[in-house]
Amino acid sequence: MIVIGSDHGGLDLKEALTGFLTARNLQITNVGTDNGDSVDYPHFGLKVAEMVAAGLAECGILVCGTGIGMSIVANKVPGIRAALVTDEFMARMAKEHNNANILVLGGRVLDAQQACGIVSAWLDASFEGGRHQGRLNQITEIEQKYCK
Repeated sequence: MIVIGSDHGGLDLKEALTGFLTARNLQITNVGTDNGDSVDYPHFGLKVAEMVAAGLAECGILVCGTGIGMSIVANKVPGIRAALVTDEFMARMAKEHNNANILVLGGRVLDAQQACGIVSAWLDASFEGGRHQGRLNQITEIEQKYCK
């Protein structure tokens, strides 16, 4: 299951991605927002990150105006590796090298076609493990040191 969330700046792109993911026969949980009223992105970023960290979703997608705010919020949650990406190469690398469990996109940066290509690249990629796992272990050690 994929959990998806956005603020008002990412709403249109989130809706396009929800349709795209549904067409790929993927189970989606939408945690909002569901209208264009101005909202605070940390609320929705935290919902997605907590669900992924708790194992209630395999992965997550967050969308705000630029993606910057959502990526900052999500990466505050231990166990989350949220990657803000702007192209398909970055999406593949986010999964293959960093095992990113949340993909973050900018609704005012990308159009729906670009975003769907990015999401496909991320979903279709696989974590390579090996030397990359050692680096993720180092990140976990940092989390354990500072996230008490």
